Amino acid sequence: MSKQTMGLSPEFYSYYQSITVQEPEILKKLREETATHPRAIMQIAPEQGQFLAFLVKLIGARNTLEIGIFTGYSSLVTALALPPDGKIIACDVSEEYTEIARRYWQEAGVSKKIDLRIAPALETLDQLINSGYSNRFDFVFIDADKGNYHNYYEKSLELVREGGIIAIDNVFWGEKVADLEIQDNQTNKIREFNQKLYEDERINLSVVPIADGLTLAMKKGCY
Repeated sequence: MSKQTMGLSPEFYSYYQSITVQEPEILKKLREETATHPRAIMQIAPEQGQFLAFLVKLIGARNTLEIGIFTGYSSLVTALALPPDGKIIACDVSEEYTEIARRYWQEAGVSKKIDLRIAPALETLDQLINSGYSNRFDFVFIDADKGNYHNYYEKSLELVREGGIIAIDNVFWGEKVADLEIQDNQTNKIREFNQKLYEDERINLSVVPIADGLTLAMKKGCY
């Protein structure tokens, strides 16, 4: 819904980026190519990518999970932030979009860190749970079809370790969630999801007003 942090004037956003974004050339190249894509609106903002990388390093993540890849900017951000033995399991349904991602992963030298699973993400998550991956992941990023956010979240909460973080994109949904006159299905799904996490005692919650809104859910122990 937004390729930049909302609510900032163009002048201030430019200044904000100038003192914040330290984007490696390979990420800039991928972002600029994705900007020409018909669905470029699905691209995360560079300041959001940098924030995700910061979180990955902060918690010392080694095993990560990504639901929704598109052209691979967020997964490349994560792969570059991970230590040499770090791994990403990346879930998507599009061979077409992820072909761009694969090309950049290869160019950046991080392909060996990324296990791309082309299948409906819920199937992949169930396979991981059934294969003993519960409580194994340090970090999860969810940025896929909004109608399944509830399901992705519940399965991710099973898969992430105590103290691990689930990050969820687009929780502001272009600010539509705050306008109760807007009652379309997607907006209502995001509203319900936001309320669910606000009331969820299994997590510590923070919602960061970066890009289109980023929810951070840290899994508590012994819930």
